[in-house]
Amino acid sequence: MPDTDDLATSLMNDMDPRLLELIQTRINSFIKWDLVRFFHENPHTTDTADSIARYTGRDVRTVEPELAQLARDGVLSMESLSGMQVFTLSNDSDTRDLIDSFIHACDDRQFRVKAIYHVIRCLR
Repeated sequence: MPDTDDLATSLMNDMDPRLLELIQTRINSFIKWDLVRFFHENPHTTDTADSIARYTGRDVRTVEPELAQLARDGVLSMESLSGMQVFTLSNDSDTRDLIDSFIHACDDRQFRVKAIYHVIRCLR
């Protein structure tokens, strides 16, 4: 049976280091992955956690803290609008390019398997 450290090493060796770092530090849950995909597909959206939860089919109690963390990590912007917290995709071009690279890499099944493995490792 292969050593899990060897498996982890082999799963990291051929992954773009920028995408690996993104997964390990910012898209380190499946909820965040869904939220990043949502904002990638709707890059001009500015909305509340409640609405975003509804659009993504998730409970607002699980979505709201993840949105706030993505904002702290610079993936999203969070601001107060008419007394409500709203979220939008970061305007930073490097962040947008990195998210775009991640979403397009997800079209590849092998990349998704590796990304899922790393998200699960982060959840431990």
